[in-house]
Amino acid sequence: MRSAPQPGFWLVARREWRWLLHDPIALVLIFVVPLFAFVGLSVAFTNPVIRALGVVVIDADRSEISRAFVEQVAASPNLSIVERSGDLASAARAIRAGDAIAAVYIPVNFERDLKAERRPQVVAFYNQQFLTAAGVAAAGLSDSLSAATRSAAGRAAPKAARIGSLVPETIALVNPERNYAQFLLRTLLPMVMHVVIALAGGYSVGSEFRRRSMRDWLQCAGGNPIIALTGKLAPLFAIFFFIMLSVPLILEGIFGISFKGDVPMIIAAASLMIIGYLALGVLLQLLLRDLPTALGFTGLIVSPAFGFVGVGFPIIAMNTFSVAWGTIMPLRWYMEVLLGQAARGLPVQESARPFALLAGLAVAYGLSALLRLRSIARGISKEAPEPAPPAAAPRTVGEVFLAEWRRMLGMRGAFAALVMAPLIYGIYYPQPYLGQILRKIPIAVVDNDLSDLSQRIVQTLEASGAVGVAVRANSLAEAHAAVDRGEAFAVVGIPPDTERDVLKGMAAHIPIYADATYLFVFRTTANGIAVAINTLSSELAAGGARIGGSLVKAKLASSSPTDTLLQPIFNPVGGYASYIVPAAFVLILQQTLLIGAAALTGLAVAQAASGAFMSVLGRGIAHVTLYVPLLALYLIVLPRVYGFSALGNPLQLFVLASVFVLATSFMGQAFGAWFKRPETPTLIFVGTSLPQFFLTGFAWPREAIPAPAQAIGMIFPSGFAIDGLVRINQLGASLWEVAHDMRGLWCLAVIYFALAVTSAALVKGRHVHA
Repeated sequence: MRSAPQPGFWLVARREWRWLLHDPIALVLIFVVPLFAFVGLSVAFTNPVIRALGVVVIDADRSEISRAFVEQVAASPNLSIVERSGDLASAARAIRAGDAIAAVYIPVNFERDLKAERRPQVVAFYNQQFLTAAGVAAAGLSDSLSAATRSAAGRAAPKAARIGSLVPETIALVNPERNYAQFLLRTLLPMVMHVVIALAGGYSVGSEFRRRSMRDWLQCAGGNPIIALTGKLAPLFAIFFFIMLSVPLILEGIFGISFKGDVPMIIAAASLMIIGYLALGVLLQLLLRDLPTALGFTGLIVSPAFGFVGVGFPIIAMNTFSVAWGTIMPLRWYMEVLLGQAARGLPVQESARPFALLAGLAVAYGLSALLRLRSIARGISKEAPEPAPPAAAPRTVGEVFLAEWRRMLGMRGAFAALVMAPLIYGIYYPQPYLGQILRKIPIAVVDNDLSDLSQRIVQTLEASGAVGVAVRANSLAEAHAAVDRGEAFAVVGIPPDTERDVLKGMAAHIPIYADATYLFVFRTTANGIAVAINTLSSELAAGGARIGGSLVKAKLASSSPTDTLLQPIFNPVGGYASYIVPAAFVLILQQTLLIGAAALTGLAVAQAASGAFMSVLGRGIAHVTLYVPLLALYLIVLPRVYGFSALGNPLQLFVLASVFVLATSFMGQAFGAWFKRPETPTLIFVGTSLPQFFLTGFAWPREAIPAPAQAIGMIFPSGFAIDGLVRINQLGASLWEVAHDMRGLWCLAVIYFALAVTSAALVKGRHVHA
């Protein structure tokens, strides 16, 4: 006779492995959600360089030279002329509607003024509300218009220059191709995984409270909490370790994103991150002891990590709360190790501090979970399942409406998802971004000229609001080491004989070695340094003459025959919070409603006495009425509290937002009818939030997203809602200018309503025949 298996680690691990294999929701969370994220993001970033951004041209001169300027814009690989407009008003409408990201205005008499050396002004307007696309468009416009200006200057007779110029040249230290995909794929995939890991750990332990048996679990471990916890989490650790290990191999093999650092350190860091988030998910379950509620709080803590860990917005610009909160997140230190090793190839000792902090957090969360489990094990008893609310039998739309309101307010998990989470997110999510713009980014300077001019260059950089000289190095190697240590984000090298070359009337090239690991910091730093150097160069060209005087104008006309003005519109200061938070607010509203509506649907279908049509419609109306105050909070109140642009007509906002809420409600009901447990929506939908955001065409421009990835993004109402609501509220667009978004939301509402009705009828029929 075969003896019973002995209690211990392997018995607990086998028990957990069998459960994982037979729980379809666990398999979806562990395998399908990461696969969706990986495939969606990989396809979205197939085009690593953003190209063909729409530009409207207003050529009021229609001369040979103005046409040459237009041809230079058309030749830019980043830009595509989508319209040749007759006035600025129609160009503004095209920008508000999303047909273009920028407009170029060439004034009347441009050719005449150019030949008369009056430096006519060419103005390029670009929509900075869409910050990523705006940065690419601005660079493309600057390069193309500068090329056109040089061409125009070449046609004129050469004139002897009295004094030379300073020419800044940016060189990327890391990611020299400035490949957005290299940065985003390397950082976003671990961010999705840390959410999945925390939810999976919590789901594994939380399922013991109601559906499984905590007593059996502990008995399999012989009553030892250490064996119980390590045995339960071992299968999950093995699965996630394999996934984390395969990601860099896929990135290098398919996308050519090379790994430069120490492999054992990265493997150890990934292991510690997995342990830390498994332990965090377990700890929250053991503290709250309610599976849906604890999963909701887990998602609340881990899902906004993109901002708090310094990837979405640099830590140097965050407020104290955001820095402190990010410090207790293992992902913060894992990302520092990952980027330091994989992207920069730093020596191991340079990553020792974040590695040690990551290890400390993993140990702290693991010990906390273990101590809490030991406390629970002392008084463990078989808990009876929580009684379900008394079944009502609503028959009319009004009764369904009231019944849904009672469920939304009376069930703890639903109330947390639909009411508490939006209120908390409204305060919690924007915190890392409220610094808005980067100021005084630390840079290093290597002065190899040691002249009066080189001192003026350093003083000009010091006076800049964008950058500040934090390190004065004696060599480029010393300065680069300061960048590796995080003491500076760029190096300005002043070559020998810079002053001599300028005095001879030559162009002195000033190299800017900037760290392109974080592209937002890279662009801001490089632009800040270039603006400061160009300002000094203009002062040198003026030669001390009175600003605005005829001598200055003549000198400027000889070196630059046109005055090119790049003018940002909508979010003109380039505030990061003004850019990211309004769009994220829409996604938050969708995800909370999607989770809440889906979680309540199973109970609603079981209790419904009315037809499926009435049930779905009544519940959708209930969700709209619940979200009206939340829409007012997110679209009207909070933008003004945080100082974001709020140009939209409130009535038009609510019209579009109401259709968005209906579409989201019906989608939640369509999926929720098939979910047997209220925690399932949290497990499935929370991990898809970040990929959804990058598939909407907001953070990553639609022009760079292949059609299949765009189609995936259109499954969710947030794709149309983010575009439409941001354009109305932040750009002042009318409802007619975002009619394509309105049509898209109505189509989704109708499709998901039909699916919800069909699903409810089928599931109800199964209950009747069961």
